[in-house]
Amino acid sequence: MTMSLNPTTAAAAQQPDWPDGDLLGHVRRTLRELPGLTTEEETEQLGTALAEAARGEALVLQGGDCAERFHDAVPARVRRKLDHLQGLASVLRAGTDLRVVPVGRMAGQYAKPRSDSYETLPDGRRVPSYRGDAVNDPAADPALRTADPTRLVNAYDCSRSVLRTLRASWTDRPADERVYTGHELLLLPYEESLVRTGRRGDYAASTHFGWIGARTRSLDGAHVGLAASVHNPIGVKIGPRTSPTEAVELVRRLNPDAVPGRLTFIVRMGAEHLETYLPPLVESVAAYGAPVVWLSDPMHGNTFRTPDGVKTRSMSAMRAEMEGFVRVLRQHRQWPAGMHLELTPDPVTECVDFPEAAADRRAFPDFRSACDPRLNPAQAERIVHAFLDLL
Repeated sequence: MTMSLNPTTAAAAQQPDWPDGDLLGHVRRTLRELPGLTTEEETEQLGTALAEAARGEALVLQGGDCAERFHDAVPARVRRKLDHLQGLASVLRAGTDLRVVPVGRMAGQYAKPRSDSYETLPDGRRVPSYRGDAVNDPAADPALRTADPTRLVNAYDCSRSVLRTLRASWTDRPADERVYTGHELLLLPYEESLVRTGRRGDYAASTHFGWIGARTRSLDGAHVGLAASVHNPIGVKIGPRTSPTEAVELVRRLNPDAVPGRLTFIVRMGAEHLETYLPPLVESVAAYGAPVVWLSDPMHGNTFRTPDGVKTRSMSAMRAEMEGFVRVLRQHRQWPAGMHLELTPDPVTECVDFPEAAADRRAFPDFRSACDPRLNPAQAERIVHAFLDLL
C-alpha cells in the first residue's frame, strides 16, 4: 500500500536547492504512485539477521561505492560488485564460523551530503557541488550541476535495475548469505515518497537498510524523524562530535522498544579521536541497555587532501581506528560487529598505505571515484584480514 506522506515540516539538512518547485512536486507524486523497491518481508529478514549481530552471534560487512553512478546499474557491473562483497564476507565467515551479513552500498546510494554547497573550478567559476547522480552531474558544467528533480525518477529506475540483479543472485546462495541493499537516507523528496504501509506499519521501500549521516543526525531534524517513523533496520553515523547524551537519545528515539537489530551505530571517529570520544559513548549506551549493532567505519574520519587537492585515505589510519574500535568495544563487553567500507572491485588507486605516500603525485594513477576514495580489491582484503585478526 502506498503511503501518502506530506513533506516534513522538521528541519531538513543537506537538501539541494531545487530550482523548480512545481517539477519537484510532480516528481514526488510520480514516486508515490510507483511500486516500492523493497518489500516489508525483505527488510524483516535483514532485521532478523542484524539481531544476531546485536547478540554477538554474527558479523556485518557493509561495503560499496562512495557514490553510485547511474551508468553502473547494468547486470554485469552489479554482479561484479556482488561477487566482490560476497568474497570479502566469505573471508570473515571462514575465519570465524559465524554468520556474516553482507549489505551493499547499492541500489540507492545516488546522493551525497557536502560540506560546501558550491565549489570553485580551476578556471575560477563557482558551480553547485556535485551531490550525486540523483541530483546533478559531476561534469564541470554549470547547467549540468543544477539540481534536477527528474533525476530522482532516474534513481528509482536504476535502483530497481540493481535490485533485479541482486535478487537473481539470491537463488544461487543459502538464505543466510544474501546481500541486502543499503544507502544513506538523505534526499527527503525521494525517501518520503517511497514510504509504504505494510502489515506492521510504515517502512522505507527505497532500501532494506538506511542510515543517517553525521551531518543529518539532529534529534529534532527531519532525517531522524523519518527514520523513527519506519520499521526498517536503521543506522546512524557516530563521529567525534556525538556526545554520550546524544547517542543515548538516538537509541531512545530510534529504538524505543529495544528491538535487537533495529539500530546500528556506525562509528567514524578518526584514528586520533577514537580513544578519547568512543569510550564514554559506548559506556553510556551500554548502561542504557537497549541493543545496538556496533560497526566500524575506519574510512570517513581519516580522509585528508594532498597538497595537490586529491582527497585520499591511508591504510595505516584505517587499521589504527579499527584496532581502537575493537579494543574499546571489548573493554565495555560489547560486540564489535563488523565494518562499513567504501570499496570497489576495480583496481583503482584512491587510497594509500601511509599518509607520506600521498605526497607523490604518482600515487594516484587511476582515481575514478566521483566523490570519496575507495579501497581496491587488494586493499579491501587486507582491511578485512586485519579486522579478522583483531577478533
